Amino acid sequence: MAEGPSKLQRAVALNIVTKYLKVQAGENAIIESWAHTMPLASAMLDEIRRAGGKVLFVYNDAYSWWNAIDRKQVQLLGASSAPEWAALKAASLYVNFWGPADTDRMERLPDSADPAFDWLWPWYAAARKSGLRGVRMTTGFVTEQRARQWGLDLAQWEERMLRASLVDPRELAKAGARLGESLSRGAKVRITHPNGTDLEVRLAGRPARLTDGRPRPHRKGDPASGMLQQVPSGTLDVILDSSTAEGDFHANRRTNIWWNVHSGGKLEFSDGRLTSFSLKEGAKEFARRYKTGTPGKDRTSLLKLGLNPAVKDVPNLETVEGGSVSLQIGGNKGAGGTNGSSFFSWFSLAGAEISVDGTPIVRAGRIL
Repeated sequence: MAEGPSKLQRAVALNIVTKYLKVQAGENAIIESWAHTMPLASAMLDEIRRAGGKVLFVYNDAYSWWNAIDRKQVQLLGASSAPEWAALKAASLYVNFWGPADTDRMERLPDSADPAFDWLWPWYAAARKSGLRGVRMTTGFVTEQRARQWGLDLAQWEERMLRASLVDPRELAKAGARLGESLSRGAKVRITHPNGTDLEVRLAGRPARLTDGRPRPHRKGDPASGMLQQVPSGTLDVILDSSTAEGDFHANRRTNIWWNVHSGGKLEFSDGRLTSFSLKEGAKEFARRYKTGTPGKDRTSLLKLGLNPAVKDVPNLETVEGGSVSLQIGGNKGAGGTNGSSFFSWFSLAGAEISVDGTPIVRAGRIL
């Protein structure tokens, strides 16, 4: 008999269903899982039913997915079936677990495989129209392959990810409100750190956007995927004036964009432009994508401040780590900005001091 969810996984599922999704009796839900995420997905299924929700459970099979990739049937993978579209139109709730688990193969996917993901933008459009709200579970990135690659204890990594999902979203919202108030009144942000970081950027005068893990149906002005929230969660995004940036930014956390990874980033800015960069990991792929990027790729575009107090150096949670700051360069239209570059990436720094117009709002990684 298959082993059921752990006590911790059940607690996480209960927290998400009651405090994040706030499932109501009679609601229709879709859960999508892969083999490596089945225990937590099973717990989520049970808790949604306990709340009176009705669930369609979708199992994504990695074996057949990779066979389709090898047969060059990427167009077929990128075209969702009619029953999937019908289910999406009827659902009000959605829970997604990232996959497949073979991160080594995912990193090696050529650009010719991109059409396998063509379903994504039509999916967002349908979800906006149906009023869907949902969560994407970052635990899907906790895999044996990645743990081996990074020298991590798989069980410990998963536990830290799960415990970060137990945070009350109201706590995240409270921390975000304090930071947002300071940023809404400010003009310049300075980021310093003993590792050599000393960067000054200018705010664009736009309201900060809070993500506390509690999803809502899409509203005008939200990003295309705004009906979905990542869990574990906790960030405050603020758009930057891309014409101003001066100084150095040295990341001390990895950056994970889907299955693409880079770390050890050092960036130099002058007169608003990125003048040089270096990376310890992922440099070749980063440079390739940067080279083909359209204008605006060398401009700072967004700051993401981490709010989650349960996260400290947890892989794949770099941007939500409490007190951290992530600097994005390149396109930011997905976040509501005006930089339309085809290239974007970000670099994360924990333990910094962040000041707005000379007043600290984060000191040594602690939100003031």
